[in-house]
Amino acid sequence: MENDLDFYLQPGVMTALPESICADELPDTLPLLVELTQNALVHIFWAERYGLRLSEMRKSEVNLRTFRAKETRLRELDPSPFTGRRSIEKRLVGNCRDFSVILASLLKARHIPARARCGFGTYFMQDHYEDHWVVEYWNAHEQRWIMVDAQLDELQQKALKISFDPLDVPPYKFITGAKAWMLCRTGQADPEKFGIFDMKGLWFVRGDLVRDFLALNNIEILPWDVYGIIAKHDNQINESDFELLDRMDGLCLNTRNSFTGMRALFTDYADLQPPPSILN
Repeated sequence: MENDLDFYLQPGVMTALPESICADELPDTLPLLVELTQNALVHIFWAERYGLRLSEMRKSEVNLRTFRAKETRLRELDPSPFTGRRSIEKRLVGNCRDFSVILASLLKARHIPARARCGFGTYFMQDHYEDHWVVEYWNAHEQRWIMVDAQLDELQQKALKISFDPLDVPPYKFITGAKAWMLCRTGQADPEKFGIFDMKGLWFVRGDLVRDFLALNNIEILPWDVYGIIAKHDNQINESDFELLDRMDGLCLNTRNSFTGMRALFTDYADLQPPPSILN
């Protein structure tokens, strides 16, 4: 029977390493892998802070789902090796998910169990849980999953007045989709404080719970990929839906002890599995 650490060593559809990148030539330390990730990307909402004005065509790069598709576009922008230094205008336009997908792929390639997590950051706006993605990797020495926000380079840390280590994000700073659902369902948090822009509420938390569940199953869908239970309006969610969501939530909150059950739930419920249009 496959255990969780073996599973998170394996790349998924989104995190498969591009063939042009040699795993043995990648850095073997977390700080350097994060630096390499940052060297490949510029965040779509932060581009102007770096002095980059984006055309609509460049903005569309954020729709590229897989690392392989991203790397193909990167080589169109600059054919130099992935490990080479890139000027800001030669970096791929992405968002927090893209930083997480690429870092997770690089960690896996260096034989480090890793997984993306979808949820909410508390460090972007005061008294608000902002839609966000990070990475968790297994630290064998400390025997724990450690959260990393690869998006937070020096410029963003300074702008946001970050007081914690982005390579070891405290669990109260990033709230996973699973934890957010639990907090909102038990009345410990206001769902209206969870979201991004004018999108907020329990429906948004529900979407991030499902995205978090999928990411824990090695499938990192785009933030705007909508299908199945994600696509339902709040008034369409019935008791059986809530039972499924709460069951999903419980499994995601304790993956070390619930890994087999989490994988079984994903396999058994066809409606939870993304359609071919997303996976292909």
